[in-house]
Amino acid sequence: MPKHVKKWFIFCLTILCSTTSIGVFAKIDNAKIKSLQQMSLESSLSYEIVESLTVEVGPRLPGSPADLKTVAWAEAKFKALNYDKIYKEPVEIPVWTRGAASAEITAPFPQPIVITALGGSVATPDEGIEAEIVRFDNIEQLQQADSKLVEGKIVFIDPITERHRTGKGYGKVVGARSKGAVESAKKGALAVVIRSIGTDSDRFAHTGMMRYSDDTIKIPAAAMSVPDANQVNAMLDRGQPVRIKMNLSPASKGVASSYNVIGEITGSTYPDEIILLGAHHDSWDEGTGALDDGAGVGIVMATGALIKKHSVQPKRTIRVVLYAAEEIGLIGGKAYAKAHEKELDKHRFALESDFGAGLIWRLDTRVNPAALEDMKNIARMLEPLGIEMGHNNAGGGPDISMLPGYGVPVINLQQDGSDYFDYHHTPNDTLDKIDPAKIAQNTTAWVTFAVMAAEVDAQLRPIPERK
Repeated sequence: MPKHVKKWFIFCLTILCSTTSIGVFAKIDNAKIKSLQQMSLESSLSYEIVESLTVEVGPRLPGSPADLKTVAWAEAKFKALNYDKIYKEPVEIPVWTRGAASAEITAPFPQPIVITALGGSVATPDEGIEAEIVRFDNIEQLQQADSKLVEGKIVFIDPITERHRTGKGYGKVVGARSKGAVESAKKGALAVVIRSIGTDSDRFAHTGMMRYSDDTIKIPAAAMSVPDANQVNAMLDRGQPVRIKMNLSPASKGVASSYNVIGEITGSTYPDEIILLGAHHDSWDEGTGALDDGAGVGIVMATGALIKKHSVQPKRTIRVVLYAAEEIGLIGGKAYAKAHEKELDKHRFALESDFGAGLIWRLDTRVNPAALEDMKNIARMLEPLGIEMGHNNAGGGPDISMLPGYGVPVINLQQDGSDYFDYHHTPNDTLDKIDPAKIAQNTTAWVTFAVMAAEVDAQLRPIPERK
């Protein structure tokens, strides 16, 4: 974000906060909110936290030595940021190592291709697997195919990920990754390889978690880079069978302990009532996890720290949760819901940052309609940041996706994810992809929401069913 844009944000904040009554938020002086927003917008704290995490820890695969290093880093960082209360909660996770991955087209035009193992995949035999490929546009086409077409071959699933601001193209095609191995094995395939679930044209393969089923054989599963998928298609267009040889050496190594790491800013009036701000501290091992989800870690940790630094005592407790093992199945999120089940009725709001560091452009809610006027008041304070009021149908985020089932109101501060899936789960997920000004805008929005949400006394439940 150019400096002149940041100055415009600050100018708009000044005008809005000097002219807008914030009604039920009168206990927070308008000037105090304006000052807090300006300080946050000009702060580099969230960027500095991501830099610290990616440089001092790096990639953070669940169950790896770096995973526990991340836990120690998070505890130390919460302490350095002067949080009132810091603790961790254990989570048991499966341990999987990536090993090496290589592949080549052996016929009709021999040449190497770039692949990576999908998370949780089994290994190929030491000599690898070589077979003719059979191509499908998507997982649904594979499911409808005759087994005779698939048996003894390597399945190639080739979905195109559409680019969208909201990232909705990902949801349309990710089933190829998660279900591809099971559906291929059901029809007698030797292995499965998918076009990377991504919007880029870089020669990087996108990893990500896949699943097996107890009633089907486990076959190796990999993703190939988008340019290599295009290359394979060009060969298929020439009307000759295409054969691929692939070697993967991942391994499952039992279970280990990790931790959800939690920091709190204690509420002044209702300390037992919670505003939950979440992100996940693990990452895939190909890049350094800057966007997924180092950015979220930086945003939520900085939010509480900036509120504390500015001497704002929230009415309710702000709880920052750094979840473990999101990438391999929302394990930390599920563990949190189970461990805190008896106090979830005290959770006033839950929101999560797990979509990179693009500018926030919309506030989505999921609260009792009676509380929507309070949400609109908050939205008005976010307008100078370029954020509009959205719908009352929010999902919340991956690690908090189970909380609406307990009646917890959830919020989405929607980021612009137009380029997020260029880098997602690749070696290209690195710190240089984060714009310091954009992550500062994110943090300012989170600070504004957290402070104002802590003041809301309206009845937030029951929340509406999600459409």
